[in-house]
Amino acid sequence: MARVAVSDSTSNPPDAVESFTRLLTPLGQQLLDELRDFDPAQELAVATRLRRRHPPELVSAAIGQARLRQRAVAKFGAADASRMYFTPDGLEQATRSAVATYRAERIAAAGVRRLVDICCGVGGDALALARAGVQVLAVDRSALTCAVLAANAAALGLDGLIEVRRAEAADLGDAELLGGPDPYDAVFVDPARRGGRGRIFDPEAYSPPLSWAGELAARMPCAALKIAPGVPHEAIPPEAEAEWISVDGEVKEAVLWFGGFTEGTGGPARPVVRATLLPERHSLVGEGLPDPQAGPVLRYLYEPDGAVIRSHLVAELARDLGARLIDPTIAYLTADELRTTPYARAYEITDALPFNLKRLKALLREREVGTLTVKKRGSPIEPEELRRRVKPRGPASATVFLTRAEGAPAMLLGHPVTGT
Repeated sequence: MARVAVSDSTSNPPDAVESFTRLLTPLGQQLLDELRDFDPAQELAVATRLRRRHPPELVSAAIGQARLRQRAVAKFGAADASRMYFTPDGLEQATRSAVATYRAERIAAAGVRRLVDICCGVGGDALALARAGVQVLAVDRSALTCAVLAANAAALGLDGLIEVRRAEAADLGDAELLGGPDPYDAVFVDPARRGGRGRIFDPEAYSPPLSWAGELAARMPCAALKIAPGVPHEAIPPEAEAEWISVDGEVKEAVLWFGGFTEGTGGPARPVVRATLLPERHSLVGEGLPDPQAGPVLRYLYEPDGAVIRSHLVAELARDLGARLIDPTIAYLTADELRTTPYARAYEITDALPFNLKRLKALLREREVGTLTVKKRGSPIEPEELRRRVKPRGPASATVFLTRAEGAPAMLLGHPVTGT
């Protein structure tokens, strides 16, 4: 098992930890093996059968873990998910493996040998860092979370590179991080961004707050802070590089890089903003361009990747595409010339009309459109409501954009361009 150091500074319900550790016993492992191909639709029958031979509490814990492992496949892949352990909150908040691997390789490429992972959770980042050859001190305030990460490190054969410690983030002092014969090279902080009422949008309400993490980053040779993708740009420290990351077109997170992780020595001359698209690892870097001009809709419409929009790099993309905005407030680009880009999806527009539901319904009926993809940006109408009202029928397909163009509600009809 990974080394686990327990601090008395935090508490956790002992029954939760005890229930989990029973899964690590030979009997618990036997149950998990029996549930490897568990069908959730048959949960009641499976639970009834297993409880005839095993303690009910252990059966419940094993079935819960089997459910979590199935859900974890989307984030960690089948090979790892089938061997790992999770908590419901830990799985929901864990970094998916594609993002964690990309970040770990960037950290390792900067020469980091030893890193402190604060608010480590069940280990999405710590495990990827260990696989990249980085020695990790993984810190979390929850005893259950620490036990789960230690079990994950052992299950994946990475326990020699990961030390797990239960402690409050504030308990880690500079003497430990930077003192001694072998100080840590870097720190990674993934603060809790959920509370009793759901997601937390104010960075100062994170646990720990963004300002605390930024002060710690300033004292370390290298630092990376994970933040919510919707963080206001004005909250980003000027000395940080800000990177928004999407996976398969869906924005997953943002990260702030400090010190030796930023471009150049002593930090960038101006703030660096980057949009990175995974799994291909395309990366668009900001140049501080002014917002592009807006004008009428042309032959092609470009829908930028969410990471490009969140990072405010639509102007850089417009420059590369020779495109302009369709409206100053809407992140759709338009151009007469088609250019290939990984940073946006292209559509050929056949009709650009003022919004009129009756006209759209007639147009779809005339063209026998039965498969209608509805996209909206800057429109109050929901896609399902539109489909219900226009009742598309027929063999053809089309895409309609409900948006604003040149300051007025508009509907743009077209189809995606393949290979862009």
